[in-house]
Amino acid sequence: MKKQASILLSAALALSLALVGCGKSEGGQTAEQQTGQSGQAAASEPIKIDVGMLKLTSSAPLFIGIEKGFFKEENIDAQAKWFEAAQPIAVATAAGSVDVGATGITASLYNMVAGGQKLVIVADKGREQKGYSSSALLFPSDSALKSIEELKGKKIGITQTGSTYHYMAGRLLEKHGLTLNDVQLVPLNSIKGLMEALKSKQVDAILLNEPNISTVVKEGYGKVIAQVGDEMDYQTSGIFFSPKLADNKDAAERFLKAYAKATRYYYDAVLTQKDGKIVPGANYDEVVSIIAKYTDQEPDMIKKGLPYIDRDGKLLESDIKTQVDWYAKEKLIDKAIDTTEIVNTQLLDEAVQKLGK
Repeated sequence: MKKQASILLSAALALSLALVGCGKSEGGQTAEQQTGQSGQAAASEPIKIDVGMLKLTSSAPLFIGIEKGFFKEENIDAQAKWFEAAQPIAVATAAGSVDVGATGITASLYNMVAGGQKLVIVADKGREQKGYSSSALLFPSDSALKSIEELKGKKIGITQTGSTYHYMAGRLLEKHGLTLNDVQLVPLNSIKGLMEALKSKQVDAILLNEPNISTVVKEGYGKVIAQVGDEMDYQTSGIFFSPKLADNKDAAERFLKAYAKATRYYYDAVLTQKDGKIVPGANYDEVVSIIAKYTDQEPDMIKKGLPYIDRDGKLLESDIKTQVDWYAKEKLIDKAIDTTEIVNTQLLDEAVQKLGK
């Protein structure tokens, strides 16, 4: 009996030790610890993100993020997918052909949303702001006209109907007591077309961006009448997420954390001011060199056209509604849309919070 009792006691002890051991791994970790660590691993699993963009200076933070390894730090393989025009980027993003779109915010984009296609605007990629303007209204250098108010009955060259140039022309006219009905807009389809039309005086004015403004002024056939950024704040372009990426909060925030790190790097290099003037900051030459590599432009030209981008990449959210209301008023949008359905600033806010100061 004593022998049987001893055997039973030994068995019970062995079972007890086995049950305790079940709560630990070979490395001595509890099951709860293992679960927590696997959760952290899952949160930083490698992910490939395709980014649709144009070879423009305003894509600088994306170039910097790739070149400096900021995306890799977040375990993101960011792949640049090059496009020739803005609209196909928005279409590809909504369709999920690319995960991120980086391009201009136009009437066509809003019409896509009105038609049921989905994408989310999450961050700044370039805007007009006082003291940092990168677009302007120009007249021929020998024009007798001297102000926007004198454009009544005149021709203004823009790229396309519903474009950012169309929007800027309309808003500038309204600020100075005119409307689009007071002028004739002439769509010229390209930046080159705008410059040639001004040079040949086919139009009385054009909207143009840098570095093309500097080229026109240097060649002597155009003069700047108004800097758009000094006339109005305007969110010209943005970073868009596909529905799939927007729903993947972890990947979305990791991408934006890297993007915000890159916007800070860009801002501190090329947008710092001293005594009201922009001066080269830390890493200025490096940033210009990175942009030159990705855009195939000469560094001297790049230096003339470095657009304003918020230091944390934050979107000028209020302006999105202003744009939608204006396009709807001009009947350039098929139907009204709720901007809260296409703007998500929370993802970037949380990413910046994790990034820290």
